[in-house]
Amino acid sequence: MDLYVRQAQNRRRTLAFLLVFIAAFGVFGFSLDVVAYGFLDARGEPLPLLTIWAAAVATGLALTSYFAGSKLVMASLLARPLDQTLPEDRQLFNIVTEMAVAAGVPRPQIYVIPDPAPNALATGRDPAHAAIGVTQGALDLLDREETQGVVAHEMAHIANRDTLVMTVVGILVGGLVMLADWARRALTITGDRRRRGSVLLVVLVVVLTLVAPLLSRLIAMAISRQREYLADATGAELTRNPIGLARALEKIGAATTPLRTATRGTAHLFISDPLQRRVSNNPGRWGDLLASHPPLSRRIAILRALAHGGTV
Repeated sequence: MDLYVRQAQNRRRTLAFLLVFIAAFGVFGFSLDVVAYGFLDARGEPLPLLTIWAAAVATGLALTSYFAGSKLVMASLLARPLDQTLPEDRQLFNIVTEMAVAAGVPRPQIYVIPDPAPNALATGRDPAHAAIGVTQGALDLLDREETQGVVAHEMAHIANRDTLVMTVVGILVGGLVMLADWARRALTITGDRRRRGSVLLVVLVVVLTLVAPLLSRLIAMAISRQREYLADATGAELTRNPIGLARALEKIGAATTPLRTATRGTAHLFISDPLQRRVSNNPGRWGDLLASHPPLSRRIAILRALAHGGTV
């Protein structure tokens, strides 16, 4: 399929994942209120208190992530602003400026992450409040054409609003995990109310309590993988040179050192899994389910096929 068909397909898949995720959050919260607090029962709570409380906490987290997420992420990675007295920093500034013009977005803030592992990420709620971080290892390892491919990939995330999508997904994952924890506590403490609920709903809540953390993680990872495919395609469109990004991914994939300051909470923001987890590099059923990124070998093959006018 060509570049534009792939972009449209990934957008549809991401929207579908988000709708399913939001629906699951609502069903879970409502079920907990019915079983644990007797909502809809004449003797129970008159309002879905657990759902309201979970929504309030998630809203607070979402606002913090929305307005300060970019700075918090860069601070957690110990990233520094560009020093344009350094030649490699000046070159990075020029590349980011070029790709911002090509993408039609404002130039984002630019950071260097002082780590020898080659990698890069983008964050921010919208193009006007975005930031790109590139590791020192990437600046040392990649040539200009390859660095341009990496920056174009990250600029694509910004232009496609991927950074905001992943923030929303992170909040939903956190909300589901919190609800699962509250469910375990509620089903233990409110045994009398639980007995008044239907057996079917009790079973539903127990099942959701057990599977919600895993299910939410799987959905978040699925969304992340689709955004990576879309960013690869859009980045190739910006540079008109898929081979530059393909070569960069080959070099990044050959590195064996994990990025020291990366965490599971920030891993999905990078161009490649910064934690170097084995599952991210193994195509197959488990890799497709559990990895935060598609296998690099598959991404490289797609980019090389695009460069030669093939189908993928």
